[in-house]
Amino acid sequence: MYLGLDLGTSGLRALLVREDGTPVGATERGYPVAHPHAGWSEQDPADWIAACRTTLSELKATYPVEFAGIAGIGISGQMHGATLLDSADNVLRPCILWNDTRCHAEAAALDAMPGVRDISGNIVFPGFTAPKLVWVKNHEPDVFEKVAKVLLPKDYLVFWLTGIHSGDMSDAAGTTWLDVAARDWSNDLLQASGMRADQMPKLHEGCDVVGHLRPDQATELGLAPTVRVVAGGGDNAVAACGIGAFDEGDGFVSLGTSGVLLSARDSFAPMPDSAVHTFCHAVPDKWYQMGVMLAATDSLNWLARILDSAPADLVNALGADLMAPGDVDFLPYLSGERTPHNDAQIRGGFLNLDIATDRAALTQAVIEGVSFGLRDSLEALRTTGARLDRLIAIGGGAQSRYWVQLLATTFNLPIDLPAKGELGAALGAARLAMIGVTGAAPAEVMTKPEIAETIQPNAELTGAFDDAYGHFRKLYPSVKALL
Repeated sequence: MYLGLDLGTSGLRALLVREDGTPVGATERGYPVAHPHAGWSEQDPADWIAACRTTLSELKATYPVEFAGIAGIGISGQMHGATLLDSADNVLRPCILWNDTRCHAEAAALDAMPGVRDISGNIVFPGFTAPKLVWVKNHEPDVFEKVAKVLLPKDYLVFWLTGIHSGDMSDAAGTTWLDVAARDWSNDLLQASGMRADQMPKLHEGCDVVGHLRPDQATELGLAPTVRVVAGGGDNAVAACGIGAFDEGDGFVSLGTSGVLLSARDSFAPMPDSAVHTFCHAVPDKWYQMGVMLAATDSLNWLARILDSAPADLVNALGADLMAPGDVDFLPYLSGERTPHNDAQIRGGFLNLDIATDRAALTQAVIEGVSFGLRDSLEALRTTGARLDRLIAIGGGAQSRYWVQLLATTFNLPIDLPAKGELGAALGAARLAMIGVTGAAPAEVMTKPEIAETIQPNAELTGAFDDAYGHFRKLYPSVKALL
């Protein structure tokens, strides 16, 4: 048996998987996000540990025989978070999360330094880890002086399980401290942000075994001390492992809190100016590129809160058949934006509101705006040479067939809907554990899911949505000029 843990922003999911890859059962536990000031987003790492204890206890109670047979554990995690430890491995302050934008000035300063983009392969986004440490140095110097180790969120969970400071290539690629081509920490990048190599954990490939469970943790959790823990990876890379996207041309679109368009790559092909992320994959000798928007289903959730409705009810009210683009425009920049604008200060809005505008028109505008924002990522990926002929749709928003039809038509690409069942980051994490424990090749373990349906573009509306996207692209610079 294998255990996959997915340490997300809103909660932790634990998935128990048989050695043949068949899921047995899963459980989840949520935890809060604190926003003490505008643009701040923090979590207490103790909440991650509490969620892990609870979910594993529930799995043990529900599947005692299977749980006792766990041979390996893999972990996926939210990226970029700065978990700061002192020399006694005590947490120094709440973890600064990926969607925290307080360090936009520090990010811009790092990004302007010669060679930073060349080595890291990426723009220095405010959400990345390195500018967070520069912010701590500037604003919390007493804390900064005590930093002995910086761990990404899932690496703190690995540390709790094993007592070992570790990291993996896919997660480390989002710090601005990694030489992404060489797959190793860069002394030049560390020095640029005032950090040292000894403050970094040892790096592994995502399927490498970091170590065994600590004896006390094994006893507490009811597991054998021989259970091995692999390094794991950043959430999107591990989600790609869960759906078998690790070869050139494989890709997915994720309609989650944030929106992601990911393309697996066989080689390192960065183009930082496109604002596309170029990261190491969670398996050896592979990379991936992705465009990221910060508020995908979060935009719909925001509208639903205002209208006091369930997000699914709003979308279902649009009907089953894709409509032509609406007259109302929505800019999905509620939390700023990454691809392609790299703009932490831009904000969202509606345009062309009319006295007759109703709930349905606002809903249509929101999901069209999000879809056009993801089309921005598709166009940016294409400038890097990424080849995407079709996509798999995952995430909560993919449960809306209307929204998937909208994306297929906006992208003018077929989109595959997986059959009902487990997929994504928790499964990918369990698969990494299988590879680490058994030594199997990734291609043997990371198979693609069964496809229930392929949604083709609506040929009658592709032209209209192409024109609407052209109009959408003109809105950002116009609105930016007003701020």
